[in-house]
Amino acid sequence: MSPSPAPRSLDQLLDALARQPFRARFHLRGRDRATAGLKGPATLRWHAYDLVAKRLAPAEPYKDGKQTPYRGHPVFVAQHATATCCRSCLQRWHGIPKGRTLTRDEHVYVVDVICHWIAREMAGGAFSGQDPCRTDPGHEIS
Repeated sequence: MSPSPAPRSLDQLLDALARQPFRARFHLRGRDRATAGLKGPATLRWHAYDLVAKRLAPAEPYKDGKQTPYRGHPVFVAQHATATCCRSCLQRWHGIPKGRTLTRDEHVYVVDVICHWIAREMAGGAFSGQDPCRTDPGHEIS
């Protein structure tokens, strides 16, 4: 698993996920879209990193399969749209096995997928799509 998949391969993955009826329902709207616009990509990346660390990275996450709300934060919406909402979806769609803690590379990969989806959703607005954390390889969560 590559810690920083090429944007084209991420786009192909997200396009495939968007063809799934359940995943296709998810878009940033209302308060979640406004939050994404106000916070910006760097802050959302930190939020995604933190939320994944707490809710998805452990070998056996608390309430696995039910730990990700459907709204309330742009990262939650993105997790459902990108099949990074629970360990079963991670295994099925991303090939990351259940029953063990995510590696650092897997953790960063999941955050990359989430942030790429958010950037695509926000492309029509004031969101630049450029994530300053991804352009600095020495950044702590890059």
